[in-house]
Amino acid sequence: AENLGTVLPQRVQAIHLYQLTNYTFGVKDPQLEKDTSVDARLQRMKQKYEKEGIRRTVEGVLVVHRHGHPHVLLLKIGNSFFKLPGGRLRPGESAVDGLKRKLTSKLASPIADYHPDWEIGDVLCEWHRPNFTKSMYPYIPCHITKPKERKTIFLVQLQEKCLFSIPKNLKLIAVPLFDLYDNSARFGPVISSIPQLLGRFTFIYNTLPEENDPNAMETS
Repeated sequence: AENLGTVLPQRVQAIHLYQLTNYTFGVKDPQLEKDTSVDARLQRMKQKYEKEGIRRTVEGVLVVHRHGHPHVLLLKIGNSFFKLPGGRLRPGESAVDGLKRKLTSKLASPIADYHPDWEIGDVLCEWHRPNFTKSMYPYIPCHITKPKERKTIFLVQLQEKCLFSIPKNLKLIAVPLFDLYDNSARFGPVISSIPQLLGRFTFIYNTLPEENDPNAMETS
């Protein structure tokens, strides 16, 4: 038999998941996109790159459960565009501080007393944009010396309960991992890779005695 050597024990990190019905969902004033098309966004990115250098962005993976299966919270724009909550870092801003700021801007109530206490966890992955195109990769291609964007994806451990406030022009939807898996045609390569990135964690499902159907929350 083939000798595979000594298998070293590895620490498996646990994630506490709370059911979707634990959370309250409201609305706030709309947040309009700065660009009307992908081409316009890439052109603006090129102009900023010439002034500021590489674009640094951060996004958060927020996970809940419904009927004992993990669901990822995604922002839905229009009928067919999905994205993780996050955005561009300011010059000199740390990734953790920037992600907390962006999560508050996208998902928190306008009233500061109701802001969630964002717990930023592990880095799940980094994606790189080698050129001013839509293509991004979880590595820097060998012929690229100056990538145009670096996107860092973090796990965010949600509190047991909190209030989300979503801009009126967006929807926050909970998508099960089985819908995301191997589904880049619908969600793109970054979001569809989340099930694999979460595979190294153990999920701890925290459930109330009775789980009601979420009336104020759309699921995929």
